[in-house]
Amino acid sequence: MGFLVGLLFGLVAGLAIVVLFVRSENSRSNLRTKLATTVAAFARMTVEDSRKILPAEFYPSWVVFSQRQKLTWLNQHLTKIWPYVNEAASDLIKASVEPVLEQYRPVILSSLKFSKFTLGTVAPQFTGVSIVEDGADSVTMELEMQWDANSNIVLAIKTYLGVSLPVQVKDIGFTGVFRLIFKPLVNEFPCFGAVCYSLRKKKKLDFTLKVIGGDISTIPGLADAIESTIRDAIEDSIMWPVRKIIPILPGDYSDLELKPVGMLEVKLIQARDLTNKDIIGKSDPYAVLFVRPLPDRTKKKFLEESFFLCVCIFQNNDLNPIWNEHYEFIIEDATTQHLVVRIYDDEGVQASEFIGCAQVLLSELEPGKVKDVWLNLVKDLEIQRDSKYRGQVHLELLYCPFGMENSFTNPFSSDFSMTSLERVLKNGANGTDDIENEKAVTHKKREIIIRGVLSVTVISAEDLPIVDLMGKADPYVVLTMKKSELKNKTRVVNDSLNPVWNQTFDFVVEDGLHDMLILEVWDHDTFGKDYMGRCILTLTRVILEGEYKDCLPLEGAKSGKLNINLKWMPQPIFRDS
Repeated sequence: MGFLVGLLFGLVAGLAIVVLFVRSENSRSNLRTKLATTVAAFARMTVEDSRKILPAEFYPSWVVFSQRQKLTWLNQHLTKIWPYVNEAASDLIKASVEPVLEQYRPVILSSLKFSKFTLGTVAPQFTGVSIVEDGADSVTMELEMQWDANSNIVLAIKTYLGVSLPVQVKDIGFTGVFRLIFKPLVNEFPCFGAVCYSLRKKKKLDFTLKVIGGDISTIPGLADAIESTIRDAIEDSIMWPVRKIIPILPGDYSDLELKPVGMLEVKLIQARDLTNKDIIGKSDPYAVLFVRPLPDRTKKKFLEESFFLCVCIFQNNDLNPIWNEHYEFIIEDATTQHLVVRIYDDEGVQASEFIGCAQVLLSELEPGKVKDVWLNLVKDLEIQRDSKYRGQVHLELLYCPFGMENSFTNPFSSDFSMTSLERVLKNGANGTDDIENEKAVTHKKREIIIRGVLSVTVISAEDLPIVDLMGKADPYVVLTMKKSELKNKTRVVNDSLNPVWNQTFDFVVEDGLHDMLILEVWDHDTFGKDYMGRCILTLTRVILEGEYKDCLPLEGAKSGKLNINLKWMPQPIFRDS
C-alpha cells in the first residue's frame, strides 16, 4: 500500500516538474523573441527617434548627436585634385599669412617670414556638413574638417642679435568647423554675390617646432614666442566672428564686414567655495574674463575704452573673494559669442594655477535686462566629464545692442559717453539708447555717480545654525558698505535661532554703481563672538526697482535665512573727468 502511494506521488511530482520545465522554456523562448524584436526595432531607430524617447539629460556627456551629414563623395574628389589645390593654394596662403605673422611678430625677432610653404600630399577630410538657418537673404553652411598634414613649412626668422634660424613647423594636427556664408542671394548666376569664410570653431590645433640642423631650446623662450604668434594670428585673422570676404559678382559688400553690434556690461561680484590650490594657507584667486581672447595689441582696432580681455585684481589668501569690478566688452555676434570667466590662483613669480572656468552664452541674455547669475566652475568647457565641485562665481550681466529702441530718452548730451549699465540705472528702466555716436568721442567722458541714500531694514532671521553649547545663539547683524566702509549693527537678541530685529539703518552712498552691502550674522559671547554667515548684495536691483523685500540664504552656513527690506532714494550728481 505504501509502495503504491509513493509511486502515485512520484508520478504526480514528475509530471509537475515536466510541466513547469516546459512552461519555463516556453516563457524564456517568448522573452527571447520579444528581446530580438526590441533589438531589431532599436536597430531601425534613427537619431531623432532616440532623442524623442530619451531627453538629452539622460545621456552621458560623451554621447553627441551630430546634425552634420557625411561627405564621403567630397573627400574622394578632394583627394584626387589635392596635388593641384596644393600647388595653387600654397602661394596664395603664403602671401596672405605673411603680413599677419609680421603683425604678431615677437619683440625678440627682427624678421619672421616663410622660406618654404607647401600644404603637403595629405588632403584634409571633411567629416560633416550642416546648413544653418540664417535669414532668407543668405545660405550658411558649416563644414567640419579634420587634417593630419605632412606640410613642408619653414619659417626664416632673424633676431636682433643677428642670429638667423630656419624653423620647421611639422606634425600639424587640426580639427575644426569652417563656416561659409553665401550672401546676398541674387537672380544672376551663380546666384550669390559674395562668399564669406571663417573658422567657426577650433577644436584642436597641434604642431611642433624644430630648428633645421639645430635645437630650438638654445634660445630660451623662442619656441613659446613663435607658437604664441601662430595661435594669435589664427585667433585674430580667421576665427569667428572675423570673416574673410571673396566677391563673386561686382557690388558693395561692406555690410558683410565685421562690425560691433552691441555692448556687454559685466559686473564680477564674487566667488565662493573655491578649490584651495595652496598646501600652506589658502589660494590667492583672480579672474580673467574675455569674449574673444585677443592680445593687447589688437585692442587698437576697436574702442580704446572697451576690452576683449580683462584681468581682475587677485585677493590674498581667500577662497571666497569679493571683487565687485565692472567691465565692458564689445560684441560682434550675439548669437554665437559667449563670455568666459577663468579663475586662477596667483603664485607670484611662478605660473598661476588654474582653478576653474565658466561661460555664459550671449544668446541667453535678454537685451536691456540685467541678469544676476551664479555659475558653477568646471575644469573644461568643451568636455565636461569632471563632476568635481570647484566653486561658483557671481556675475551681473547686461547686453545692450547698438541702436536699440527703448521707451526712455537719454537725459545727457550725446557729446558725452556713459556705460550702458549706468544709462539703465540712471533712467530707471531696463533698456538702452543709441550709443553709436559715443564711439567718436573718447577723449572726454562724463562720469555718472549714482548717489543716494540706501535704507536697510533688517527684519528677522530664520533657522540660524546652533553655535552655543546650550543649543541656542545670541545673534546680531553687522551691516557694511564695502566701498565706503560705513558700518552699523543691530541689537543682540538673546537665546534665539529665529530672532526678530525690525531695525532700519540709512547709509549715504556716494557711488551706488560700484558699492556693495555686506550683512554678517554674528553670535555674541561674553568673551568674544562667533561667525554665523553672511549675505552680499550689489545695489543694482534696489536702484532699478526703488524698493524691494527679500529673504536671503546665509553664505558659509549650514542653514539660515535673513529677511530684509531695501529702499533707495536717489540723489544723482555729475562729475567731469
